[in-house]
Amino acid sequence: MLWSLFKILVFVAIIGLLALGGHFLMQTSGGVQITVAGTEFTLGPLQSVIALGLLVFAVWLFFKLLSLLIATLKFLNGDETALSRYFDRSREQRGYQALADGLMALASGEGRVAMTKANKAEKLLNKPELTNLLVAQAAEMTGNTEKASETYKKLVTNNATRFVGVRGIMKQKLAEGDDETARKLAEKALAIKPRHEETQDVLLNLQTKAQDWAGARSTLTSKLKAGYLPRDVFKRRDAVLALSEAKDVLDETASVEQQEYAIEANRLSPDLVPAAAMAARAYIEKGKSRPATKILKKAWEVQPHPDLAHAFAEIAPDESPQDRIKRFTALTRVHPENMETRLILAELNIVAEDFPEARRALGDVVEKQADARGYTLMAAIERGEGSSDAVVQGWLAKALNAPRGPQWVCDNCHDIQVEWGPVCQNCHSFDTLSWQTPQSPEIASATGVHMLPLIVGALEDQSDSVEISEPEQSDSAEVIELDVEPVEGQAEKQA
Repeated sequence: MLWSLFKILVFVAIIGLLALGGHFLMQTSGGVQITVAGTEFTLGPLQSVIALGLLVFAVWLFFKLLSLLIATLKFLNGDETALSRYFDRSREQRGYQALADGLMALASGEGRVAMTKANKAEKLLNKPELTNLLVAQAAEMTGNTEKASETYKKLVTNNATRFVGVRGIMKQKLAEGDDETARKLAEKALAIKPRHEETQDVLLNLQTKAQDWAGARSTLTSKLKAGYLPRDVFKRRDAVLALSEAKDVLDETASVEQQEYAIEANRLSPDLVPAAAMAARAYIEKGKSRPATKILKKAWEVQPHPDLAHAFAEIAPDESPQDRIKRFTALTRVHPENMETRLILAELNIVAEDFPEARRALGDVVEKQADARGYTLMAAIERGEGSSDAVVQGWLAKALNAPRGPQWVCDNCHDIQVEWGPVCQNCHSFDTLSWQTPQSPEIASATGVHMLPLIVGALEDQSDSVEISEPEQSDSAEVIELDVEPVEGQAEKQA
């Protein structure tokens, strides 16, 4: 407000001074005499001031016209002038407007419009780092992959846009199914921008698909350092990768280093069932039964699992059924009410031919948590106690139609896997397999009917092959042919 008052006072003062000056000029005698071509002009004081002002204006106008003439000549000659800069600004404004319209069309899914605007912006603007990106994305939207690839290659040549170009070509190779080239491009892109999360995820996925476990562990460490991965998730996934490096630990050609990978995987994530089983087998190969037992007990405390029981049985493969039941107490006394614990106990007692104890171990499993494995064990118990074939076949009929129990299921695509793996065989996602009861029980698991040879082996005819069919409930009853194996042979496999 004070500033506005000050400006008003200054304006009034200037007007007052001009009025005072005009008053002095009106009272002043004399003037200015000008002779032009023999003609004399006499100007009074006020007229002289006005004439001087007009003269100054005429000189200013002359120089402006002269500058315009010089600028026009320079413009025609190709030199940069105010006139050329004016047209440049106009062209730049139209270029940015075309760029903005192209981005809006791209966001709206109008590929052809975006391509037209991109070409217009490319002509009007001399900024390839902006227009090339719009051209590439518009070309991809319209299906012109050749144009997009050509433009991405242009982006690669510029330091400022090299990452965008490499990433664009990488995505094209992924769409084409060229995973090997895409993996190399992802490595280059990550070298340019080590903290780019999307590129880290793409590279990790490609490395796991290619079974490049060492590279995947390095990428996983980069994600942890960048802060994109919680430490507990990192430890589990690092354990999965270490376990994958040791996947051939039980082969005859397995090296000591591979065995150490299995042990390291268990150390990183003790609750990872495959890691615990493999680490235990690594210790068994070294003749160290005590650390193997310790690992399996610790994993069993987290989650009872048949793979852990199988590995536990391998610690003493030649023991008698009674000794095995006694040794398995180290596991079965932990979570005694767990379904897996009760099923394992029932299997052990069936092998030991203690069928009443096997029935007590099962308890109410077949009523509350019935699945194919539980019904199969009940059929074995009934056969062992001398029940009729009709009773045994009744339990088998229930087993064939019952859910298959917990299996390895992908959390991403819900596909059922026969064995655990670091990567889903269906959707290729990493570390998504978990032990759970699937929603669709159509696929039978290894644990669903693994007791059938034992049951058939107990049939009275003791033939080399036996046919077991469902009761006459359907005209298309399924027939299963199974080879008979001795009970002692089953002890090593089923316990």
